[in-house]
Amino acid sequence: MPGKEKGLLYKIAGDLYISHYRREKISQKYQNEFTLDIENLSPEDEMIYMELHQKYNNALAKLKEKQRVVFLLSRRDDLKYYEISDRLGIGIKAVEKRMKGALDVLKKELINP
Repeated sequence: MPGKEKGLLYKIAGDLYISHYRREKISQKYQNEFTLDIENLSPEDEMIYMELHQKYNNALAKLKEKQRVVFLLSRRDDLKYYEISDRLGIGIKAVEKRMKGALDVLKKELINP
């Protein structure tokens, strides 16, 4: 039956928009609750924060380029593995492998320096 495809596409688009809106709303709620007010930190807390920030940047620098790209797309850009896979033109298993490698390096550098 012609015409049903158009209605189905509108339904899918609407559902996708609502899902995205709900996810953004939840994300904003948690970002508002967990914002770090650096200006009001004690000198000791500020020093700890700066050390951790430096360790994180150093650990990111130690990642292989492919691992770093996948990690940042996942954590900073909030992309799902299949979205990263599509964007980079690689398989989902490759994304998983690169993410595991990145997390292993970060864990080693940040927890057990």
